[in-house]
Amino acid sequence: MHVLITDINGNPNVGLYGFANDHFCLLGEEVPEATAKQMGQVLGVPVHRISLCGTSLIGVFCAGNNHGVVIPDIVFADERKHLEKLGIPFTVIKTRHTALGNNLLCNDSGCLASNELSADAKKSIRQALDVPLKPGNIATLDIVGSCAAVNAGYCLVNKHITPEEQAYIEELLGVVCTTGTLNMGSPFIRSGIICNKNGFVTGNASGGPEITNADQALGYLKI
Repeated sequence: MHVLITDINGNPNVGLYGFANDHFCLLGEEVPEATAKQMGQVLGVPVHRISLCGTSLIGVFCAGNNHGVVIPDIVFADERKHLEKLGIPFTVIKTRHTALGNNLLCNDSGCLASNELSADAKKSIRQALDVPLKPGNIATLDIVGSCAAVNAGYCLVNKHITPEEQAYIEELLGVVCTTGTLNMGSPFIRSGIICNKNGFVTGNASGGPEITNADQALGYLKI
């Protein structure tokens, strides 16, 4: 089974609470242990329950790819030590725009960044993730990380994306984009999903057609 449909303490916005790549998954401490175990089985990677910036909103504050993750400089010292102890490769980014999960869309080929990020922050992120980085929008929004989810050569993206934005993303990230929604019509894809090459977790407010579309869009279900 490569799909898990669940919630976090009644909240279907599961993507707010986690980040996954093909090596590990980071989940907020509020995620119940049983749910975290199920997620680990579907994603096929070790799961670590942590806090960032004093919260369980890992998906909001963390972004990354298989080279590592980037986190804002408002994270607490003990949280950095926890990541170091776990052996998680991370880079602290100095920025006013601390919700890096909302502001970055990354894979191992590239990174789409919010126009609001400073030149210094973009340089640090580009070096940390070891990929080309370019600024851009999705559906005319700067919060590009909240508008899509990527898996290898695939991308599920906000249904309001423009053709020009889609072409830009496909070239930068080396993906094929498919538009859609999750959690009964939300165009903010990332809040409703955690995914990697092995599978995905989505909110239990997502309807059958949305889940099937995500399954196909992210390359798991071949048709």
